[in-house]
Amino acid sequence: MEGSIMADLRASGLGGVPKGATADRPSSPSVGDVFYNGTLGCLEIYTSQGWVANSAPPAIPTIGTPTQSNSSATFAATSSASIPITPGAGGGLANSYTVTSSPGSIVATNTSSPVIVSGLTNGTSYTFTTTSTNNFNTSASSSVSSPVTLLTVPQAPTIGTATATGTYGQISLTYTAGATGGSAVTTFTATSSPGGLTGTGSSPITVSGLTNGTQYTFTVTATNSTGTSAASAASNSVTPNSTVTVNYLVVAGGGGGDSGGGGAGGLRSTVTATGRGGSLETPLMFLPNTQYTISVGSGGTANVGYSGSQGQNGTNSYISGSGITTVTSLGGGGGGSYNSVGSGGSGGGASYSSGQVTYGLGTQGQGYDGGQDLFDSPPYAAAGGGGAGQVGQNSQSNSVSGNGGNGVAVAITGSSVTYAGGGAGGVYGAGSSATGGTGGGGNAQGGNGTANTGGGGAGAAVGQMAGNGGKGVVILRTTVAANSTTGSPVATTSGSFYIYQFNDTGSITF
Repeated sequence: MEGSIMADLRASGLGGVPKGATADRPSSPSVGDVFYNGTLGCLEIYTSQGWVANSAPPAIPTIGTPTQSNSSATFAATSSASIPITPGAGGGLANSYTVTSSPGSIVATNTSSPVIVSGLTNGTSYTFTTTSTNNFNTSASSSVSSPVTLLTVPQAPTIGTATATGTYGQISLTYTAGATGGSAVTTFTATSSPGGLTGTGSSPITVSGLTNGTQYTFTVTATNSTGTSAASAASNSVTPNSTVTVNYLVVAGGGGGDSGGGGAGGLRSTVTATGRGGSLETPLMFLPNTQYTISVGSGGTANVGYSGSQGQNGTNSYISGSGITTVTSLGGGGGGSYNSVGSGGSGGGASYSSGQVTYGLGTQGQGYDGGQDLFDSPPYAAAGGGGAGQVGQNSQSNSVSGNGGNGVAVAITGSSVTYAGGGAGGVYGAGSSATGGTGGGGNAQGGNGTANTGGGGAGAAVGQMAGNGGKGVVILRTTVAANSTTGSPVATTSGSFYIYQFNDTGSITF
């Protein structure tokens, strides 16, 4: 081998450096060997990359496929790409490689492949070009690389406040989203500690199924197409409520008529309005797995007009059970006959007799008084029964009876419905009949109160049958579906609410 190399050196005639065409290069060169290449017209040196020109700029390098160099499983505000480079053939040996991004013209340099370009925006598509440089010059730019879009998991959300809701075993948790990592967040997940129970959605997230009386903290994560973020810091501690919040409407049965109109059943409510302009009442807090009784009052039975004894009062409606104070609405007062008249949730309308002016009294927070009869002469016109929203109208003359008092509009079902109107007063002979109050009051002569509104029955003329009072109603509204019921309530929903309308006596358990 040594003899062959020496022979080549002697043959060159150029100070011992071999020469010739490209095909005449030494057959077994070592790193550092030189050769005058007549084909290329330059002195070459053998390197780890093969024969390269010893006195020329590098050839144009070949750019490879960019890849993301930082971990996509960890959030980063910006990312970096790794750019592989293959040196060009036939030029000088490169000392460094320079890569430029598009867009942004972010530049990075390295002495070898690959070149790492940092500070790239997540979610942006980038391409790259590269040049090679040595002591003599810089090559022209390479062709453009294939595109790459850099992504990471999202930034961990910032935790907000955990709050017990009005529903047992449930909390509401707020948070603020962080950066997306370049890909839209598809899911935010809250996780409880202890228990690992989860809820998903936008802020606030609801987590259900928690154990009442247990103290919990929560964390939130964000997920995009790349993966799931680190967990947020833990929330404040919170203990879910151990009760179910129940809003209600309780209307008792309306009073039956006689000559005067029957009073409406008492009306108590936690939403929209309550009887006699009273303040809204406080919702009930039901215990889970506990049966609560719902009683719906019946309407009072009517008498024959001017019978000498009042129409019957309606019966009470109520909600009762463990852990709550019973909510009772009083039945409406029966319509008057002579000196006899009923008081109750709303008062019965009067019938004048023997120089006395009597009328039924309503109850504070439930209903108004009945009207007065001020005319004791034929053809005898009586007053209207009180309503939950208005007093019964006095008789207008001895021949014009009084209207029933209007009821109250309540929107517990999601729609406004008027309940508990008073019955109209009756009139004897050729007098003018009155109308029942809005909300189911019976119209004279002898109209019945509307069922399940608690309307009062209308009065009637002498010897004619007056109207019966209307049955009451109990309506419950919660954010929790009942486990079981009796009495066949009408179950509906409105938005996030479950609504149970009891037209008859029954029970409910959550």
